[in-house]
Amino acid sequence: MLILFVATVLISKASGFYSAGDHVEVLTPANFDSKVVNDDSVWIVEFYAPWCGHCKSLTPEWKKAAAALKGIVKVGALDADEHGSFAGRFGVQGFPTIKVFGGDKSKPTDYNSARSAQAIVSEALKQATSLAQSRLSGKSSGGSGSGSGGSKKTGKQEDVIELTDSIFNKEVLDSKDMWLVEFYAPWCGHCKKLAPEWASAATTLKGKVKLGAVDATQFGELAQRYGVRGYPTIKYFPAGAKLDAEDYSGGRTADDIVAFAEAKLEQFAEPPEIRELVNDAVFQEECATKSICVLTILPDILDTGAAGRNEYLDVLTEMGDKYKKRKFGWVWSFAGEQAGLEESLEMGGAGYPALVALNMKKSAVSHMRSGFTKEFINEFLGQVVAGRGAPHPIRKDIPKLRDATPWDGKDGELPVEEDWDLDDVELDDFEEPKTEL
Repeated sequence: MLILFVATVLISKASGFYSAGDHVEVLTPANFDSKVVNDDSVWIVEFYAPWCGHCKSLTPEWKKAAAALKGIVKVGALDADEHGSFAGRFGVQGFPTIKVFGGDKSKPTDYNSARSAQAIVSEALKQATSLAQSRLSGKSSGGSGSGSGGSKKTGKQEDVIELTDSIFNKEVLDSKDMWLVEFYAPWCGHCKKLAPEWASAATTLKGKVKLGAVDATQFGELAQRYGVRGYPTIKYFPAGAKLDAEDYSGGRTADDIVAFAEAKLEQFAEPPEIRELVNDAVFQEECATKSICVLTILPDILDTGAAGRNEYLDVLTEMGDKYKKRKFGWVWSFAGEQAGLEESLEMGGAGYPALVALNMKKSAVSHMRSGFTKEFINEFLGQVVAGRGAPHPIRKDIPKLRDATPWDGKDGELPVEEDWDLDDVELDDFEEPKTEL
């Protein structure tokens, strides 16, 4: 019973607010296009964040609406905190955001009515009726029609790498790159239909993920090695060491393929480096060119010791890993080391550590006012991402940072005081001046 309970909890957490029994389709970048964009049905989709209070309040109403709309309008939900870059594709800036995907899936509309089950159902039925009337009048066929999102493919066939058994190991297995490999047959109709989608995805992913193709009729032993029994078969080879291939589980449009690859990139991306502000160049690289720079001023090493400082840096590293898909800059210094920067950003007044989210492009800064814990930092950054981080203008120009000596990882040492030998002191030098009466 205990194992079953733990498994249930883990499954519940993995799917966010919703489970299969809620009639709410749990959406991810890997399945969004195949389920929503390329579907003829009307969809109403919630983009939410697990920490968002308004999202928690909406959840029971969303479930009621989904149950009422079952078989009429499809209802989905996507964790935009976990899949932020994908949610940005639809202009999601706050939580919850509700989008209606009607006849033209490339142009979803915002839902701005009340957040009650009744209002959601009414709007969904209105959208479904509108789509049906459009189809009846011949103005819209709905869905994607071609099954490819309705977009013209602009991929270059040369971006698909033709693989043979003589170069497969070197090109794929021995490389550090992520690969998607299609095993095809020249006579296969489904393979011919996939070809422009595969080329389009290859062009879009160029420089990030490599897409290859193997003629399985010509290189049968290679295809057999990976259990190819039908065409086309797509295999996923992760970045780094490649112990074995995995079956590709996404759709067969360019958008599906790209979404699958980008989701894998996010999942296995290296966490960002938490860089010490040892000079102005670091500041320019991490803060001036990034959308958001998370800047932390830690206490002096004499106040924390090496162990205490490393605990703070470990917290920042974990947060950097959690928000790695956001491409934030992450920098730190310690109290007084970059005094001009602290003064410009109004940091340190409430003590250390002090953390801010800095947007140099907008010349704005948001201060974290709570304790320096993973939970509070996660809540603060979640608010920043949602556009509710209470930013204010930077009131004073940020000076060029001074060159500083990098921390050596050791405990601090108190300054050595000069010893005084009283035998060397001439007491006459300290005689009080005489005052005549």
